[in-house]
Amino acid sequence: MPFDASAARVAPSPGSVPPNDPVEQLIHLLSRLPGLGRRSARRAVLKMLQDPQRLMIPLARSLEAAAEAVRPCRVCGNLDTRDPCSVCRDPRRERGLVCVVEGVSDLWALERAGAHRGLYHVLGGTLSALAGVGPEDLSIQPLVERVSGGEVEEVILALPATVEGATTGHYLVDRLRPLSVPVTRLAQGVPMGGALDVLDDGTLAAALRARRPA
Repeated sequence: MPFDASAARVAPSPGSVPPNDPVEQLIHLLSRLPGLGRRSARRAVLKMLQDPQRLMIPLARSLEAAAEAVRPCRVCGNLDTRDPCSVCRDPRRERGLVCVVEGVSDLWALERAGAHRGLYHVLGGTLSALAGVGPEDLSIQPLVERVSGGEVEEVILALPATVEGATTGHYLVDRLRPLSVPVTRLAQGVPMGGALDVLDDGTLAAALRARRPA
């Protein structure tokens, strides 16, 4: 007899996860993902429970396979099944052009837009005094060493239009200035407070093409 997903009970109070309750554990974990609140997570779990053979079991296998196979690229910080990643290994890329991004989601957004044909460097965050994030917490020194190698001809700062993004950009300009490599940033068009991975492809591509000196 198929499992009656509609009978799955919910937690008695938000934030509390009953022990030994796999349904609630799954809802709790999914609700921690970006863009998924508890209500959306509950709907997703219900849908999977109603068709476990086609949805839940394949998803579980894919998650396990990805967890085992995906790793950070030692060159740029991208997430891929290969190291170096497929972007860094691509001989068609402009190796003298390095685009600096906050996170992998921004890298993927730029790849989706198809406007950048160079390489990337993922910082892993932005500088934030309030959050206690300093230069030593980000992949800044590896970037400096990478640019110092002599192959990089331009560094593009594709950072979020936030106070933290601006602070990080100013810091990177100061760190890279002694290397005499041009540093540019995205043109206007990225709204204040906006993250790159939520912009439409056209806006992102236009901002990259019209970049200006940082």
